[in-house]
Amino acid sequence: MSNLRVKTTKGLKWSAIERLSTQFVQIGVLLLLAKMLGPEAFGLIGMLSVFIAIGQVLADSGLGAALIRKRNCTEIDFSTAFFFNIFVSVFCYIVLFFSAPYISSFYEQPELINLIKVLGGAIIINAFCIVQRTKLTIEMNFKTQAKASFLSIIFSSSITLILTYLGYGVWALVAQVLLTALCNVIFLNWLHPWCPKVVFSKKSFNYLFGFGSKLLVSSLIDTIYKNIYQIIIGKTFDVNQVGIFTQANQLSSMPATTITTVIQRVTYPMLSKIQDENEKLENAYLLTLRIAAAVVFPIMLGLAVVSKPLLFLLLGEVWVPAAHLVSILCLGYLLYPIHAINLNLLKVKGRSDLFLKLEIIKKISITFILFFTVPMGIEAICYGMIIQSYFALIINTFYTGKLTNLSTISQFQSLLPIWLISFFSALVSWLAGNILPNNTYQILAIFVVMPVVYVLLIKTLQKDVFILIRNTIFNKKLSEKEV
Repeated sequence: MSNLRVKTTKGLKWSAIERLSTQFVQIGVLLLLAKMLGPEAFGLIGMLSVFIAIGQVLADSGLGAALIRKRNCTEIDFSTAFFFNIFVSVFCYIVLFFSAPYISSFYEQPELINLIKVLGGAIIINAFCIVQRTKLTIEMNFKTQAKASFLSIIFSSSITLILTYLGYGVWALVAQVLLTALCNVIFLNWLHPWCPKVVFSKKSFNYLFGFGSKLLVSSLIDTIYKNIYQIIIGKTFDVNQVGIFTQANQLSSMPATTITTVIQRVTYPMLSKIQDENEKLENAYLLTLRIAAAVVFPIMLGLAVVSKPLLFLLLGEVWVPAAHLVSILCLGYLLYPIHAINLNLLKVKGRSDLFLKLEIIKKISITFILFFTVPMGIEAICYGMIIQSYFALIINTFYTGKLTNLSTISQFQSLLPIWLISFFSALVSWLAGNILPNNTYQILAIFVVMPVVYVLLIKTLQKDVFILIRNTIFNKKLSEKEV
């Protein structure tokens, strides 16, 4: 295999180890906290999530993506980005601090004033490791990131559970966010020390921000609209319903976003390195698309099938309303990696202008859908999210098709067999689970039947994808025939 392919395979493996290990711990902790704290605590944090997310996007300002895409980055480039990240993060925190009373008044929740003042500190802390993670991503060094992330999540989760047990309530969730961010900075600097030069280059900043500014606007729009559901539900419904939606949204989005992050952050620098070799780029892109689908589709459909008996067994009756929402939302988040990889190609091609145009089109459609679904309740809002996801797929593939020979139809054709295999496997496992008498047996049946049926079908009908995933997991080299 070529050096790039070896680095990509190794990067995928360690990226997967990092994200899956940390998310496995996070899901376990999330379920424990949900059982101990109930929906209200998650509702309060859910109301503030949009403001923290916007601060994180502004702190990065698209410079991370610009650094990855730029060839032969210098220490001046990294240092310039670092100091700009810190400056913007401090500015964002100051704005949040003084906006706290107005945010609290909007939601009519007095507790939010102190919560946002403390929680906002995570924006500044996270800014200290943006460039360091970017450097490691450029080097495809995900092993170091894996170690730092896993150690951070173990330490912060342990403290969070202790605080929850001691009765700190929602403040335990705030502590988890802050401790995770702080530990990431500490462990990254311990494992991979880096110190910026005391320099800020206007020329370097103009180049990086010239590309990153459009991604910044796109990311801002995307972040606001990703969290707009919490804003609307928080304003329209009570805090318990916000908590139920927030938990359902977290549980249904976590598998898709985790695996997408694994694939996206490895393939973006890899595709950037072959951005001028069109045929090679298109082949790598299409294969990436199919691998993402082969991993994410069955997981999301499996979660949709198992959510009700699983949440009832783990969290109790109070969280059962969230299970139905999880089943609905999984059908929308199923396409999340396909969206992300399509948008990656626009960044690789340097078309951040199209990236921005796409975000505007898609967010107009979300506004239109929300206008009709909000009066009908939270369940209708979730169905609207599915409609929006499939509409976004058509728009994204249309524009990437204009930049390559991969049209919307050709992308659909490559994904349809995997979608059908996943759907059939989920249907068989659901039927198997339904004939059993209680939740425990239903869960066991689904967890056994679906993987067996899926692996057999994917191995038979999508052999090349199966071989590549298998070899990446088990660190096997491809034979000449398989290459």
